[in-house]
Amino acid sequence: MNPSPLRLYVDAQFTSPYALSAYVALREKGLEFELSTLDLDAAENQAEGYASLSLTQRVPTLVHGDFALSESSAITEYLEDTFPQSPVYPQDLKQRAQARQVQAWLRSDLLPIRQERSTLVVFYGLKSGPLSPVAESAARKLFAAAQALLADSREHLFGQWSIADVDLALMLNRLILNGDAVPPALVEYAQRQWQRPSVQEWVTRQRPAL
Repeated sequence: MNPSPLRLYVDAQFTSPYALSAYVALREKGLEFELSTLDLDAAENQAEGYASLSLTQRVPTLVHGDFALSESSAITEYLEDTFPQSPVYPQDLKQRAQARQVQAWLRSDLLPIRQERSTLVVFYGLKSGPLSPVAESAARKLFAAAQALLADSREHLFGQWSIADVDLALMLNRLILNGDAVPPALVEYAQRQWQRPSVQEWVTRQRPAL
């Protein structure tokens, strides 16, 4: 049992890749938590109550007792430090730094992919047309980095599963599930990560109609 209650705020459509990451971290750690949803289309994240709780007024936000924290990578790192049992990051310090590097990169770069392949394709099957040249360039960059990290055909980025695997698989699945050309080894990797029970709990949730 947790000494203080945990609550995770996520989007009502369950399409946020960042909420997914925080949710999976909590599930992988076997922590009890309450799940609260916000309708972002109705701007519930800007309502006074939530705005006073979430520094960024975004999802996810984790509440642990009287402490609130936003931004998914900050949340997963906090959970790792606070509940070190069942780690979601590599134990080797250099590999842990690399995992955080992957997370930071996926959140700050590759904007054309995120713009042209929203997570609606991942969670609702809503496909888009061909990638623009700038998005194709971003995809090549993504593939090169992923192939370098998985060069020895390993099942996970750092030997054992980590939360960075979920984040990378999500980015790849934006393309895979749209029907874009993705190297077969990366398709297999993303599919393997997607079958993880904690991920499937999120993927198979009932969602409101678009």
